[in-house]
This record gives sequence, structure tokens and C-alpha cells, in this order.
Amino acid sequence: MRRYVAETYLAEAGVTACVGAKLVVGIGGTVGSGSSTERALRIALDAAGAEGFETRLFGGDALSRLPLYDPRAAARTPEEKALVDAVRAASAIIIASPGYHGSISGAVKNALDLLEETARDDRPYLADLPVGLIATAYGWQATGSTIAALRSIVHALRGWPTPFAAAINTQETPVNAEGTVCDAAVLEQLLRVGRQVARFAPLAEGAGR
Repeated sequence: MRRYVAETYLAEAGVTACVGAKLVVGIGGTVGSGSSTERALRIALDAAGAEGFETRLFGGDALSRLPLYDPRAAARTPEEKALVDAVRAASAIIIASPGYHGSISGAVKNALDLLEETARDDRPYLADLPVGLIATAYGWQATGSTIAALRSIVHALRGWPTPFAAAINTQETPVNAEGTVCDAAVLEQLLRVGRQVARFAPLAEGAGR
């Protein structure tokens, strides 16, 4: 029933995913659209899309419209419902965060906190889902600590971080406004994140989805 409700909600929201379709959901960016983090996430999602998956992006604009998560709230906003139901329908997730003060951004953390709404689902949180990770920062130090923080959160949410995570130093390799990267090695990192979640998504299906 949970899955039916999620897919029905997505259809009503105009999302192309349908019953039986495999969906990869991307969560990340900074407040406002067009950040390097969101552009990097789009590249990874496109790689998953090239493997035959439907994709849905919750970028900076979507994250900025989420209220601060209140576990005692009597009702959820349409924006909150859209994110939660997309995750419920997903076969894989990609999370991208800028490195803020050595960790993930508040906007990304708030979106992940909202997944507490799935705690009583048959498949709670990110259980059994492959989760690709991307960190962007203006320097190398923050990329490492941000990836570590994301891995810890995904483990706490019962998800499976995929073996490879992309760490992008935007001081050296910016992601331009057209969503392209001039460094072929960095581009390959982002494509690999998308390909890996696509490769491991069938494991989630085999885990009783």
C-alpha cells in the first residue's frame, strides 16, 4: 500500500515514474538553484537515467521550500509530501551536499531529517537502498569530512552507501552553468556515482520491495 500511494502521488504531481518503473531520486544542492552541487548531482542523475531509470531531482529550490522539520507537526506541506513519497517510490538515491564548516549543509540535513516520516513503513528510511554520495567544497579538506558525514547518516538510515563517492574541489574544478566539467577525471567520478546506484538498484528490488 505504501508503494501504491507513493506512485499515485508521483503521477498526480506530474512525475513520469509509473507502476513498475525504477526511480532514482537526487537530493542536494544549496538554497537557490544553479549551485555547483546541484549541477554535479544532475550529471550523476543523467548517468542513472542513461541506464534506463526515471529520475527526480530535489535541488536547491525544492530544499529551500521545506520547513524546518518538526516531528510533532500535525500535517505535512505538499513539498514535504513530495519528497517523502518520492523516496518511498525510489529504487536508489543520490545525495549531494556542499561542505559547510566541515560537514553537510543544513538544507540537506533538514531534507534527510524529514525521512523520519517513513519510520513505520514496511521499508523505513533508506533501508536496503543503494545511495550514491557527492560532496563539493572550495578545498579538499571539507570534501572528505562531508563524505564521511554523509556515509554516517546513510548508515543510520539503514541505507547502503555505494563503494565510490565523488569528492569535487570546486576551487580547482568548477561545474559551469551549462552543467559541464572541464576535467575528464572529475566528470568520470560523477558518472560513476550514477552508474553504481543503477547497478545496485536491483538488489533493493530483491530485498522484498
